[in-house]
Amino acid sequence: MVQALPKSRLAPGDLIRTAIVGIRMRKLRSALSSLGIVIGVAAMVGILGLAESSKSELLAQLDRLGTNLLIVESGTGFGLGTGALPTEATGMIARIGPVESTSMISFVGGGVYTNDRIPEGRTGGISIQAVDTGLLDVLAGSVADGVWLGDAKASYRTVVLGSVAARRLGVREVTGTQPIWLGGRWFTVIGVLNTFELSPDLDRSALIGHAAAATFLDHENLPTRVLARVDPARVDQVVTVLAATANPEFPEEVEVDKPTDALEAKEAANDTLTALFLGLGAVALLVGSVGVANVMVISVLERRGEIGLRRALGATQRQVAAQFLGEALLLGLIGGIGGVLLGVGTTVVFANVKGWDPLIPPFALLGGLGVSLVASGVAGLYPAVKAAHLSPTEALRTT
Repeated sequence: MVQALPKSRLAPGDLIRTAIVGIRMRKLRSALSSLGIVIGVAAMVGILGLAESSKSELLAQLDRLGTNLLIVESGTGFGLGTGALPTEATGMIARIGPVESTSMISFVGGGVYTNDRIPEGRTGGISIQAVDTGLLDVLAGSVADGVWLGDAKASYRTVVLGSVAARRLGVREVTGTQPIWLGGRWFTVIGVLNTFELSPDLDRSALIGHAAAATFLDHENLPTRVLARVDPARVDQVVTVLAATANPEFPEEVEVDKPTDALEAKEAANDTLTALFLGLGAVALLVGSVGVANVMVISVLERRGEIGLRRALGATQRQVAAQFLGEALLLGLIGGIGGVLLGVGTTVVFANVKGWDPLIPPFALLGGLGVSLVASGVAGLYPAVKAAHLSPTEALRTT
């Protein structure tokens, strides 16, 4: 009686070693096919990491600056605008219940120069603004050097420069004795401000007190802009009444702006760009998958003799298919790990350059590996099936 041969078995460890040998025999071709996976995964991980880091920085910026700042200024309406709000506008706005604090800015005509010998008109784009002492608190601003306009200093010929204005006037440090020619009078620089994130036009301004503007420059101090901090839960309600409150006679000439809307629009634009770049990363990953499929198909054609010999020695179709599918998955795993490392490195470097805290979502890491394995598995499925269906006689005959 003929005894049946035991069924051929292929242990998982043997399968892994076989897949590694198949890849090591074609190092350059395998490396190039994995490179496509690396680029695709790195693009996806890097984009998700940078998007998360940017979003975190933006949310921190919004928390720091607050989303409850409203800016009221005179518009042109139907051609009747005067460029200034009524004198009572600031007081009327302050009486609105949800308004927590206000600050009034008044544009002052004239130029700002380093000395009185510079021809008039060569101001370098620096304007003069009369402000009150509460401006920094309302705008969440800060002093880079020197001091701010206190209640006493605001009455004298003292000036605080915005960051851009200081640079253009050559003020690198505040000594407390440096004079500038402002509006036809000498003023002393007592401070330089950091950048105003919510009102960048003030960076190009020289700021003086309302009392000093009235006393030394004969300025009327009509409000050209009123800043209001309101109850965050009632911002929308306040917006609907601000125009009529600031200028009851011509409410259509009043413009109400919420500066943080620009930051929120920036986040929306970032989301759109993130989706676009993720699409590009998916295309790169698809190209990498095609490379894996190409390598595996060529591998089947080149290794017909090996396939025929293994089949003749008892290897089943499933084992042959598992061998080639294992090679494809190993290529995908190598590409996925390389892509994740490259994406993480790119995110960390770029975030540090921008001054962000590098954040990489866990799903980006796991998703990068998962997508690379799925893509390479799908790419290697057809070559694996093709190798499994080669008969031993046909494979050996074509070697």
